Amino acid sequence: MQADDDSETRPIAARIAHQLRLFSRRLKRRLRDHSDTGDLTPSQVAVLHRLEEGGPATTSALARAEGMRSQSMGSVVAALEAAGLVAGAPDPADGRQTLLSLTEHCREWVSQGRAARQDWLSSAIESRLSHQDQAQLIAALPLLLRLVADSDEF
Repeated sequence: MQADDDSETRPIAARIAHQLRLFSRRLKRRLRDHSDTGDLTPSQVAVLHRLEEGGPATTSALARAEGMRSQSMGSVVAALEAAGLVAGAPDPADGRQTLLSLTEHCREWVSQGRAARQDWLSSAIESRLSHQDQAQLIAALPLLLRLVADSDEF
């Protein structure tokens, strides 16, 4: 990663933050290159992640969580249902509501994509980093994870 021309005059925290942002953007791009999201929009991917992490949810709950109008979320959900990635079932607590969840097909697809990204990253670490580099990287991981941890995780 390249340093800025003013890298020596900027505070160290700002230089680290800049380098981490560059790294994060490049890693995200490389991982995306090694996954198959098909023609999914960022909103559709976000809904799939939210359902995977949080479990079944209504369209209105997904809309609130994503900061969207319910009508807009309805079209996102409809596209995911048409693709066979989510399915709705009556809410046992309120039969008027529909709970959306990932289909088994979607779970398998997500798992395969995750495995492909994991394989690429493992191979890149193994082929591009020496054993000493790998040891340094693993030593730095707790610090990196602490940066992105929720405050209640400390």
